[in-house]
Amino acid sequence: MSQRSLLITTGLVFSLAGVPALAQTFPSKPIRVVVPFPAGSATDAIARVITPAVAQALGQSLVIDNKPGADGAIAATEVAKAAADGHTLLFATNSPMAAVPALRKQPPYDPVADFAPVTDLGRYTFFLFASAAAPFKTLPEMIAHAKANAGKLNYATGNTTGIVSFAQMNALAGINMTHVPYKGEPAAVVDLVANRVQVMFATITTGGAHAREGRLKALVTTLPSRSPAMPEVPTIAEAGMPQFSMVSWAALFAPGGTPREVVSRLNREFVAAMQRPEVMSGAEKQAFFLRSSTPEQLGAFVREQKDSYARILREAGVQPE
Repeated sequence: MSQRSLLITTGLVFSLAGVPALAQTFPSKPIRVVVPFPAGSATDAIARVITPAVAQALGQSLVIDNKPGADGAIAATEVAKAAADGHTLLFATNSPMAAVPALRKQPPYDPVADFAPVTDLGRYTFFLFASAAAPFKTLPEMIAHAKANAGKLNYATGNTTGIVSFAQMNALAGINMTHVPYKGEPAAVVDLVANRVQVMFATITTGGAHAREGRLKALVTTLPSRSPAMPEVPTIAEAGMPQFSMVSWAALFAPGGTPREVVSRLNREFVAAMQRPEVMSGAEKQAFFLRSSTPEQLGAFVREQKDSYARILREAGVQPE
C-alpha cells in the first residue's frame, strides 16, 4: 500500500470512529428545552408530558425554559443563535416556524436555514370558544351577530394560530371584528370568561374545563373530525365552513448546524418516548395527537407550512408588517 493510500485509509477510519464517539458522549450536560409560550399553555403542558421520558433515556435532565412573547419569535431567535451541540432545543409550534415568517417582512430568522429539524411531535385540538354571556351559541349565529354589529365583537388571540385562524375565518365569512392580542392563551382565556372579549380560538388545555363547567361555550373544533374530548361540538366544516384549512402543530428543532449524529440520537429518543404509555396517556388528556417523523420529513413539512401560511394570509388580505 502506498503512503498516500495509507493516509487516506487511516483518515477514513478516524473519521468513521468519530461518529459513534460523538453520539456516545452526547449529551454531556442538561438539555435546555425552550418553549415559546408561558407556563400553563398547551405547548408547555405537552413539553412537560414528553420530556421526562426523554430525560430518562438520555441520562440527563431536560429543563423547560419558557420564553413567551413576539408570537414565539423570542424563543426561536434565541435557539437559532445557540451553540449547535444539541444541548439547546426549541419545542416549537406553527407560530414561530410558519406564521412569524409569513407575518413579517423581515423575520428575525429563517425557519429552514437556521434550524435543524429533529421530529414532528403532533397536532393540537383547537376550538372556537365564546364567552357564556355572548348572545350566540353556534358559528352561524356568531357570524350573523358580527355582521349586524360590525367592529363591535372583540376576538382574543394568544398565539399566531389564533391570528391566522381569525384572518381566514373572517375573510371566508365576510365579517369585521376587533382584534385584542395577548402574549399567551391563559391570560386571554381569563378575559374571555369575564366577557371582556367575546370569542377566541384556543386549545382544550386552556378552554376545555371552562366550557365543561359552563363559563365558556365551544362553538366548533378546527379538527377534521369531532374531538373525543368534546364530541358534542361540531367541526368547523359541519358548521358551514369547509374551506377553513388551519392546522396547529408542534415539532422539535435544534440550532442549524447541529451534527447529524446528535440530531439522529434526539430523533430516536423523542420518537421512542412518544410510544410510551404514560406519554400517550398524558397527551390524550391534553387532546394532543402525537405524531413523529424523520428529520427530513419535518424539514419538508416546515417548507410546505411556510408557503401555506403565506397563502392563507395573502388570500385574507393580511399584509406582512
